[in-house]
Formats: sequence, structure tokens, C-alpha cells
Amino acid sequence: MDHVNHVPEERATTEPLTQHVQRISRRIRAFDHRHPLVWDLHLTGFWVTAALIDYSGGGWLNVARDRDNPGWLILTLSLGLSVPLLRRRTHPRAALLAIAPFALVNAWTGAALQAFLLQLLVVFHIALRRPSRNLWWATALITTPVAVLAARHPQGSPDRDIVPVLMSIAVAAAIGITVRTRREHTEALEDRARRLEIERDQQAQLAAAAERARIAREMHDIIGHNLSVITGLADGGQYAAAKSPERAAQALQAIGTTSRQALGELRRLLDVLREENHSHEPHPDLTPQPTLTDLDQLINGVRAAGLPVTTTTHGTPTLPPGRQLTVYRVLQEALTNTLKHTGPGTTAAIELFYEERGAVTATVTDTGSGGPAPGAAQSTGGRGLPGMRERTALYGGTLEAGPRPHPEQGWRVHLHLPEETQQ
Repeated sequence: MDHVNHVPEERATTEPLTQHVQRISRRIRAFDHRHPLVWDLHLTGFWVTAALIDYSGGGWLNVARDRDNPGWLILTLSLGLSVPLLRRRTHPRAALLAIAPFALVNAWTGAALQAFLLQLLVVFHIALRRPSRNLWWATALITTPVAVLAARHPQGSPDRDIVPVLMSIAVAAAIGITVRTRREHTEALEDRARRLEIERDQQAQLAAAAERARIAREMHDIIGHNLSVITGLADGGQYAAAKSPERAAQALQAIGTTSRQALGELRRLLDVLREENHSHEPHPDLTPQPTLTDLDQLINGVRAAGLPVTTTTHGTPTLPPGRQLTVYRVLQEALTNTLKHTGPGTTAAIELFYEERGAVTATVTDTGSGGPAPGAAQSTGGRGLPGMRERTALYGGTLEAGPRPHPEQGWRVHLHLPEETQQ
């Protein structure tokens, strides 16, 4: 039990420290990105100081192959091998070329200053920032003075001088390549994250556009149908007011019922659209979308508005809710257009064919004459006919809407939804 309790405590103490170090590292990198010269001056100043200390303190004499070199030469070589490091990040190749003459003199005179190894810092930045092929000539440029030193001032076997330098170059290049690979991998991940974020925003915009289109269809279906029924009832009530007050009262009562129903449906739809539901507010009272079982109520409302409708059904409806809603809305839109655009004496007929595996065919015809064709007004920017086509396309169906063939009069809407595909 003691061991189990100890592990979370250790993690709790190490994780904040790691985060603290990462935060400091990010701040340092951000500062260096904004002020690169500050870091370059500090690092170059450090190595120049170290080279001058090696010169002034006589430390170079411990490894020199020739101790008789004058002091001014050692000072010049110390500065020549360290000062070019200032450009190691921005121009690493130029920095290495600037160091090369001093490295060659350093080897030729036998001074063998340790500042010669500062070229490894430049190799690291060449591997980090330049194409890999640059490492070949950089290696040749660095090993040439070493070969000269081994030839002019031999100290044992030549490989004793050359092999350690080659190994040091390989290590510096490997570190640079590793850091470069990690940096490119991180940049690739960041770029992918940015692209995924952009794609997510685009998907959200597309989803919002699709939702707006769906809401527009629902609003059109609810408002358009109910207002058409109300208009038909009002016209019939006005006509009956003088001859039959009872029929007029029935029409007014039907207008009130239809209006309240429309307001209720709109209220529920608007409640769904609210972006937030506060905890102290009750959730909206949601009701199911209309299905084929609601067709009788729809047809009765249209009949009450003054449009005689006959229905013929073949087969048994076994449709999923989404297909039922599509059929219902198409029939509703077709009857609404008939109410809007046809005159007195018009009749309508609905014929439904239910097939196997969710296939269905629905045909609505009317005998109207005169006035604009049903759906014509919607084709210029409304939601009627385009809304019906969008609903049909969701299930790979087809929708035909147009005048009935001569000599028949009126309008025909034909819907066909194919069989459901097995996933």
C-alpha cells in the first residue's frame, strides 16, 4: 500500500517541474526568435573569452606541437577561430570558410590551439540548416588542417589525430540531423493540426449551412401550408357569412385551430434553435416530426379549406421515419401549392404505392386551370420546389413537377424513393 501511494505523489511533484522547465524553454526560444543577435553575441562572447583565457593563461602550451610561436600569432589565431561563430546560424558555410585559413595556419605552425574544435559548432548548424551534401565538403575542409598537422608535426600515428576529429564531426552532424528531424516532425504536426482545425471549421460551416437549409424547409412547410389553409378557410367563411352564419362560425373556429397549431409548431422549432438552455429554464417541449399516420389530419385540413382531395393507397407503408417525413412534406407542399394557385372548383387526387424495402411512389394531381403553375413562384428563389427536391435527393429519389399532359388540365407532382440500400 505504501508503494502504491508513493507513485502518485512522485508524479505530482515531477509533472509541475517538467511543465515549468518547458514553459521556461518556450520563453527562451520565443525571445531568441525575436532577438537572435542577443543569443549569438552571448555565445560567441563566451567562446572568444575561453579562447583568450587559453592564450593568456598559457594553457595552449600543454597541447602545442611547437611552443616557439609568437604571442601575437596565438592571439590572432584565437580570435580567428572564435569570432566567426557570430554568423554560425545565419551563414554557417561562410563562417566555416572564414575559420578555415586560421585553422590551416594553426596546423602549419604547430600551435594546435583547442579553439580549432569550435568548427564542430558550425558543422552542427550546417547539418541543422543546410542540405546534407554540405557536410561532405565541410568534413574535407576541417580534416585538411588536421592532416597537415599530422604531417608537419607528427606525434605518433597519423590516425591518432585524424580519427578523433572525424568521429567528432560525425557526432556533431548526427546531433544536428536529429534536431532537424525533430523540428521538421514538430512543424509537420503543427501544420497538420492547423489544417485539421481549418477543416473542422469548414465542416462546421457546411453543417451550419445544411442546418439553415433544413430549418428553412421546415419553416416554409409549416408557415406556407398553414397560411394557405387559413386563407382558404377565410375565403370560404366570407362567402358563407351572408347565407349561413353557422358555416361562417365553423370556418372561424377552424381558422383559430389552424393558427394555434401553426404557432405551436413554430414555437417548438424556435425552441430547438436556441443556442443555450439555462438550467433554471425548462427544456422545450419537443414533438415527433409528422409521419404518414398524420396524412389524414393534413388532408382533412385541406378539405376544410375548400379543396376536395381523394386518396388511393396500394400496399402497406413500412417506411423509416426519415422517408415518411419526406413523403409527408412533399404531399403537403403539393397540396399547399394547389390551394395557392388554383381557382374554385379544383380537385386534387393522391395516389400512393408502397413497395418492398422502403420504396415508395407518390403522385399528386389537380384539375386547376389558370393562374401561375404550382411551384413556379418557388422556382425563382423560394423554398417550395427546391425544398422538395432537396428532401428527395437525401434518399436518392426523383421528383417530377409540371403540367399534366394535354388535353388534361392541372398540375402533377410525382415522387419516387428507391429501395433502401443495405449497408
